[in-house]
Amino acid sequence: MTDRQRIVKECGFILIGAVLIGLGLNLFLLPNELNAGGISGLAMVTVRALGLGTIGTITAVANIPLFILAGVKLGRRFLYMSILGMMLSSVSIDMFAGIPKPDTEPLIGALYGGVLCGLGLGLIFSVDASTGGSDIIVRLLKRKWRDVPIGVISIFFDFTVAILTGIVFGDINRTLYSGIAIIIVGRIIDSVVYRFDYSRVALVITNEHAKIAEGITTQLARGVTFLQGQGGYTHNPTKVVLTAIKRQQLTELKKIVADIDPNAFVIVQEAHQVLGDGFTRYSNDVL
Repeated sequence: MTDRQRIVKECGFILIGAVLIGLGLNLFLLPNELNAGGISGLAMVTVRALGLGTIGTITAVANIPLFILAGVKLGRRFLYMSILGMMLSSVSIDMFAGIPKPDTEPLIGALYGGVLCGLGLGLIFSVDASTGGSDIIVRLLKRKWRDVPIGVISIFFDFTVAILTGIVFGDINRTLYSGIAIIIVGRIIDSVVYRFDYSRVALVITNEHAKIAEGITTQLARGVTFLQGQGGYTHNPTKVVLTAIKRQQLTELKKIVADIDPNAFVIVQEAHQVLGDGFTRYSNDVL
C-alpha cells in the first residue's frame, strides 16, 4: 500500500467514524438525555445547563488547548489527524441534529447509541487519530499505562462526565443509563482497535515440522518459529511450529497441515494484538 492509499484509507475511517458518532448521539443518546462522556458530553451538559451555543461548536472550542498539548506530546501526525477527526465529528454532530429521532426507551438508547459511538471512536482510534478532548488525555495516559486497554481508560474518564449528567439533569436513572452507554462505548472501542486485523496464533505439534514450516512460509508468506517440546507420554523430544496468521488464512493453514500430516495436533488461539512484519507496525504510539 502506497502512502497516498494509506492516507486515503485513514481519512475514510475517520469520516465513517465521525458519521457514526453523529448518528449515535443524535438518534439515541441526545433524545434520551444520555451522555457518552468526553468533551462532547461536557458540551451536552453545558448546552442544557446554560443554553449556550451548540454541542458541536462548544466541542470544537474546548479542544483548542488540548490540541496544543497533543502537538507537543504526541507528534504532528497525531495532531493533524485528530484535528480532522474533531472537525468531521463536530460537523457530523450538528449536521444530524435535525434528523428524525426514533421513540426509544433510555435503555435502548444507551445500547444502540453506545454501539454506534463506540464503533465510530474505534475506527478513528485504529488509524492513530482521535476526536480531540478527553481522547487526547486518554492517549497520553495510554502511553504510560501500556498494559491497560484504551477502552478501559476511556470508561474511567467518561464516568465522571456521567455523574455530571445526573447532577445537571437531576435524574439518577439517566446517570445509570449513561453509565451503560459508556461501558458499551469502551468495550466496542477495544473490540475495534485490538481485533480489527483478526489475527490468530497457531501451534502445530507434528513430526513433519520442517515440511509444514515450508508450506506456511511459501503458501501463506508468514514467519515460523520452532519451539522445543517433549512428549508427556513418550518423553521424546519434538519441535512445535509457532506461527501468527490472519483469520482469513486459517482455513488454508489447516489444509496445509492436513495434507502433510493428518495426525498433527493443532492449537489455534485468538491474538489480542500482533506487532511486526506483515501485521501492525511497531512504534511508541501503538495502542
